[in-house]
Amino acid sequence: MHTVTLIKGDGVGPEISAAVLTVLAAAGVKIKWEEAAAGQEALEKYGTPLPPATLESIRRNRVALKGPLTTPVGSGFRSVNVALRRELDLYVNLRPAKTFPGVNSPFRDIDLVVVRENTEDLYAGVEHMVGADAAESIKIITRGASERIVRFAFEYALRHHRRKVTAVHKANILKLSDGLFLESARRVAAAYPSIEFEDRIVDNMAMQLVQKPQLYDVLVMPNLYGDILSDLCAGLVGGLGLAPGANIGDGMALFEPVHGSAPKYSGQNKVNPGAMIMSAVLMLHHLGEADAARRVEAALADQIREGKRLTYDLGGSAGTMEMAEAVAARI
Repeated sequence: MHTVTLIKGDGVGPEISAAVLTVLAAAGVKIKWEEAAAGQEALEKYGTPLPPATLESIRRNRVALKGPLTTPVGSGFRSVNVALRRELDLYVNLRPAKTFPGVNSPFRDIDLVVVRENTEDLYAGVEHMVGADAAESIKIITRGASERIVRFAFEYALRHHRRKVTAVHKANILKLSDGLFLESARRVAAAYPSIEFEDRIVDNMAMQLVQKPQLYDVLVMPNLYGDILSDLCAGLVGGLGLAPGANIGDGMALFEPVHGSAPKYSGQNKVNPGAMIMSAVLMLHHLGEADAARRVEAALADQIREGKRLTYDLGGSAGTMEMAEAVAARI
């Protein structure tokens, strides 16, 4: 029996959370769900978008599944998601991008994984005004954070039988900060001779991904580049509707879909649950339930391939729960 913290989220979060629970129940994995609140719901109930009890639940259970959150305006948080990553030191943001036959995409046979450093760089939001007419943002790259994210990428490549790791940077211009990241990547790569290693400048990487994404496998990069290129990779395979994510630290992991809370669709039983289902697949692998993970992913892929009982963005007219029930029936 696994005990997992469940944060249903805001907007469409509760609907896609209910959908994924239906699918996981069909997979037969024994999970005890411990519900916790965050985001708008938590602000209304507890006066804070990230209650201490929610953090305590995740720390206790070491695994959480989370729906999308709306960051309340004026709450003191730039982002509840960022706050969760910082509080729990979830230094890895894992973003797979994989083509599903039947999804409208300009490419076939893409299977990329973006490994994004999650704790520093410009995305950390260390900034201030300089007088009245200028703003300054500080880009911080450290050797320790760089080495551990690159090491995670290589360990991931080994565990999942991947062939290559590509470090993405702008060290030709940012010679100290991105130069340190690249230097750290090369040092770590030397300890993994069985995995091919290369590096690409970030702007060139964007072009390469659009022209020939099949050449790449695992991509590792600082925070801001990862935020941008992971969405580019999702676009290559049909958009965010099937884009899962994981935030991982030492002995702790939080799994969530990449898309937002889409409050305008709340309560309409309309949104594609695929990204939440695929996030649960990542969670099952993390829990050591590889067989169940493969069965869930295969059932989702077969449902999409058949083209029936799918949500509107996948060309169908089914509701969120109807699609989830169809996937569950296949399992």
